[in-house]
Amino acid sequence: MIDNPTVSANQLIIYLVLGLVALFVIITLIRAVRIVPQAQAFIVERLGRYSRTLHAGLHLLIPFVDRVRAGVDLREQVVSFPPQPVITSDNLVVSIDTVIYFQVTEPKSAVYEIANYIQGIEQLTVTTLRNVVGSMDLEQTLTSRDQINGQLRGVLDDATGRWGVRVNRVELKSIDPPQSIQGSMEQQMRAERDRRAAILTAEGVKQSQILTAEGEKQAAILRAEGSAQSAILNAEGEARAILQVFDAIHRGDADPKLLAYQYLQMLPEVAKTDSNKVWFIPTEFTAALNSISKGFGVGRADEDESSPARPAGTSPLKVEDIGPTALTDPAEALAAAKRDSEAAAKDATSAGTLSGRGRAPKAGQDAPAPASPAPEPPMPQPGSEQPGSEQPGSEQPPA
Repeated sequence: MIDNPTVSANQLIIYLVLGLVALFVIITLIRAVRIVPQAQAFIVERLGRYSRTLHAGLHLLIPFVDRVRAGVDLREQVVSFPPQPVITSDNLVVSIDTVIYFQVTEPKSAVYEIANYIQGIEQLTVTTLRNVVGSMDLEQTLTSRDQINGQLRGVLDDATGRWGVRVNRVELKSIDPPQSIQGSMEQQMRAERDRRAAILTAEGVKQSQILTAEGEKQAAILRAEGSAQSAILNAEGEARAILQVFDAIHRGDADPKLLAYQYLQMLPEVAKTDSNKVWFIPTEFTAALNSISKGFGVGRADEDESSPARPAGTSPLKVEDIGPTALTDPAEALAAAKRDSEAAAKDATSAGTLSGRGRAPKAGQDAPAPASPAPEPPMPQPGSEQPGSEQPGSEQPPA
């Protein structure tokens, strides 16, 4: 049995038509259904005219009647423009890089009000920047970035409002003056820093000299006060010693023989000079010989009648003439010295124990005992006989 070729051709045409219809239906469904991503907007035109704006979600369109004109990104965008040469008021050319932060708020206006809003923002930024910077000199341009940013943002925001674009921020990324100006600025900055360093150094030297002078002044005042107190105490001590020796001699009723013997003991001290061949004789040598001769009983007998009318063992000074002493009592001074010595020994022992370097006395050597001051001799009482109480080296004429 042979098939009919006409029937086979008709079936093939039917299948082809059905396939085309199915393809048309599929294309129509694809064009009729649109899914808009988040933070984007689609502009829909119906027969060439604006119909509506599609936001995020699923939307249905009329096939072959509605079409999507453009998609607009609603997120905030950052655009960096290339460096632009700008002339300042002092005729210097500087290159300024700008960064614009903007966001599309009206997708319809951004599509229909301007062909390319990014290019429009760039050109508007360049012209506005030249107007703003052209009224400033180089120093103001470098130090007034916030002011320039504020003026640029205000102008751009007003101009781009009808484009459906909002300018959030305008930043000057860099301001590059010419190379010659940069070298001059570096030299100026270096000179300024050197000047500040010199000023700080001078201030430090000044303060140091002032403090040093104040310290030397206070030290000199303290040394002067110490010298004055030392001189006063020495003078008071010598005066009291002289008065006590004078009082002791008169109360001891020293005879001429004792005084002559003391004088003879001082003669070898007088002869101690650099040249032993020369011997200095004091001017009162004649009077001293007379006193010596009197002491040994050689002389005129009528000279003994010149003895003082004061009773023996009495002094021409009174007790109140000597005055109270400011010296410390010997017993108290000795006790204080012992306490200080014991405290110093304890400190030294504790310091040696803590540091681990305490030194013990060597074998065969005793530890040195703290020296105690010798007690002063008691004051002579009236009427007591103390011959020879005169200190060596003091010359007293015979009474």
